[in-house]
Amino acid sequence: MKVAVYYNNRDIRIEERPVPSVKEGELLIKIHSASICGSDVTEWYRVEKVGRVLGHEIAGEVAEVGAGVAAYKKGDRVVASHHVPCYQCHYCRLGHHTLCSTLKTTNFDPGGFAQLIRLPAINVRHGVYRLPDHVSYEEGTFTEPLACAIRGQRKADVRKGQTVLIIGSGISGLLHLLLARANGIDRISAVDIDESRLKAAGDFGADQVWHASEDIGKRLLEWNENRLADCVIVCSGAETSIRQALDCVGLGGTVLFFALIGPDCVFPMPMNRIFWQKGATLMNSYAASPEDHHESLELIGSGRIPVRKMITHRLPLGRIGEGFQLAAEAKKSLKVIIDPNN
Repeated sequence: MKVAVYYNNRDIRIEERPVPSVKEGELLIKIHSASICGSDVTEWYRVEKVGRVLGHEIAGEVAEVGAGVAAYKKGDRVVASHHVPCYQCHYCRLGHHTLCSTLKTTNFDPGGFAQLIRLPAINVRHGVYRLPDHVSYEEGTFTEPLACAIRGQRKADVRKGQTVLIIGSGISGLLHLLLARANGIDRISAVDIDESRLKAAGDFGADQVWHASEDIGKRLLEWNENRLADCVIVCSGAETSIRQALDCVGLGGTVLFFALIGPDCVFPMPMNRIFWQKGATLMNSYAASPEDHHESLELIGSGRIPVRKMITHRLPLGRIGEGFQLAAEAKKSLKVIIDPNN
């Protein structure tokens, strides 16, 4: 079978590998759609994974069923999680499923940018979701990224009556925008450095869009009845976004750091102003649990989150290098979909 092997954003090689053999409790999935995630093109994050097959936002059909698997049959349309928790450790029992050590060690074999993948037994038990007939494989690839947004907004307690500011209007920011709107938030603003992404944020329903070079705190006060944001969701890994978020969070507000931040980032923070004067809460969110995936697929299936509109490019596996360039440049693309079997 053909796979795409990652070396860097400009070096993605199509190679031949044996089809993985399926053992007891496992599934073999034929990939129909796999989308490129922002983390896939974050080179510092992938430096230790050079020579591997990436791809974790996938949808496909069951091609082979291992012994002992009764819940699925050949031909079933599914979405699958690459990371799943154990549900037994201390952190899982506390509800911190994405901090489970098992979650960080589970994965597809070899990865979503391949014609076929093997799902280990633990993934079959905890990370397979049936794709409704009316939901396309392409739409199904949004299940994982939307699930991550769902977990983040739940942690940040985003709710009606709040004003939400989203810093970074790439695919993660837009998913947060649509999710907040679907959950009844009626005052949402978005920030970015790129005009095309600001336009996208406006097209997807942001009430206000502002270029990051503006005085965002001032713009918020002018627009939001002299109040800053109740929740700031940071979907940009730029260090300048951290300062902007701290400046723009209002009294009793929350800053949700959602995007990856570089490993060498050390940020001096005005503790008194943020915690004692503003009473703000700072938090992050990483990945998603199986429960978040179920909720995500329900939102997609109901049409409340119109993910199809976010797809800007569809490419065969042989052109995946072009897809990585589009995603890395973040100028002409929102979501790039790869069809490994085309």
